[in-house]
Amino acid sequence: VQGYLEASNVQVVDEMVNMIVAQRAYEMNSKAINTSDEMLQTANNLKR
Repeated sequence: VQGYLEASNVQVVDEMVNMIVAQRAYEMNSKAINTSDEMLQTANNLKR
């Protein structure tokens, strides 16, 4: 099994870095959506 893992074309460290970057981007987008939702709720409440 060791030889197969070493022969694979996957760079484990690079892929981990890519996953962390993607996770951070997802978190930032999620926070932006939540903030936008809160702002829309506040604006909607101001109309009442």
